[in-house]
Amino acid sequence: MSNTASLRKTERAPLSAAFTREGVATAIAALLFTVIMVSFRPFQPAGAELTGQGGDIVNQLGFSSLGAMSIFSLMAFADPRVVRSLLSPSWMLMLGFFFLSVVLATDPPSAMRAASFTLIGILTMATILVLPRDAEAFSKVIIFTAVAVMGLSYLGLIVFPHEAMHTADSQEPEHAGLWRGVFTHKNIAGPIMACLSFAGLYLYRRGQRYWGAGIFLAAMIFMLHTGSKTTAGLVPFSILIVMFPSLIGMRLGTPILFALAIIATAVGTLGIVFLPPVKHLAAIYFPDMTYTGRTTLWEFAGSMLAKKPWTGYGYESFWGTPLLLNQDQPFDRPWDIRTIVHGHDGYLDIAVLMGIPALCVAVYTFLIAPLRDYMRIPLRRENIFLGDFFMMVVLFTALNAFLESFFFHRGDPVWLFFVLGVLGLRQVSLRPIAVRDPDRSVRSEIAVHDLPVPPDGGFPREAPASM
Repeated sequence: MSNTASLRKTERAPLSAAFTREGVATAIAALLFTVIMVSFRPFQPAGAELTGQGGDIVNQLGFSSLGAMSIFSLMAFADPRVVRSLLSPSWMLMLGFFFLSVVLATDPPSAMRAASFTLIGILTMATILVLPRDAEAFSKVIIFTAVAVMGLSYLGLIVFPHEAMHTADSQEPEHAGLWRGVFTHKNIAGPIMACLSFAGLYLYRRGQRYWGAGIFLAAMIFMLHTGSKTTAGLVPFSILIVMFPSLIGMRLGTPILFALAIIATAVGTLGIVFLPPVKHLAAIYFPDMTYTGRTTLWEFAGSMLAKKPWTGYGYESFWGTPLLLNQDQPFDRPWDIRTIVHGHDGYLDIAVLMGIPALCVAVYTFLIAPLRDYMRIPLRRENIFLGDFFMMVVLFTALNAFLESFFFHRGDPVWLFFVLGVLGLRQVSLRPIAVRDPDRSVRSEIAVHDLPVPPDGGFPREAPASM
């Protein structure tokens, strides 16, 4: 999708087209997306703590290779103007706070190694966005990745059942029988399958009916078997919020509903801990609403944040560190904070690790800026479909972050999908997406901005369903 205005008509056989500059770029994007989703250690039976371990030589070599391939691909295949356009001031400021938290960490060298995984992940997702030359190429990337991830996950249930699902002798026996596929935990597998279901819906809308329906159904079936009730509820909710306003001709309704959903979820989760009126009402009407003990973690994190509100404790320097291992554990506390690896709330964890100012920047970069980008999307068929896909991903993961923590978490696939959605919304808002006419025997590419927009603001009738 990196070339939209200067596409030229070409005539090539389908097989030879795969070995052109555009074909190679698409193949690299598909490979990068698949590898970073599956990870370099799929089917890990030991739990989610293994994700992106800095001291793992396999991950070190693997992520270094991803970073090198991404940089090479950006230099060789991407349009420099498109790459530069992804570097917004808010992202630069956010990364500045991120680097500051690394410097302030209790063990800066170790934090820097962990941070390098996060930076390579962001770089890789940006590369995946800018390498495809048009919507058809990006669709091929999605199809290849979805088939590979879900194919391996379903295959694992047969070939590696003890690794592809939680078992009674695992660290969390209460999850026995729940599916996780190639991922380390059901709480990762569920959200990823949800995002793949959005991808299937995107493919279906743009005319690739069989691929779209197949991916959507396969992803939904797997997601339901992960046992995540939150994910199962958020998927139809996210689809409804994004698509319903468009169907009734009120696209502006999506950002409004997005903002209301975020505010309501924030009040319903963190609000019952930190807002006295809400806490009082919750104690009266919902005395048992603790989100499986998460409110205890949030109360503790809030009390610790009050001691370092401006800078936080530093990246990788709070949860699971000696600072907490030396804490006393009250007998009536539902969770032992000394063994917790994150705070089960991504926004609160940003504040604890980087400070409240960093949280304010994160709210703008991760929530407000995507809404602005969504409202700026050109009223072109491919831009709308792709923008809706990215918006579903951002909405779903942003809401999920109120109960799970994945922001800046190394190579966490949920974090990477979130980055894809945020950067993707920025890209589709800046330029029309190229389309290709599938009904001609020769390859014909046109820029969508050359098509007229109907007076009613709807889709241009001349736009093809796929490219």
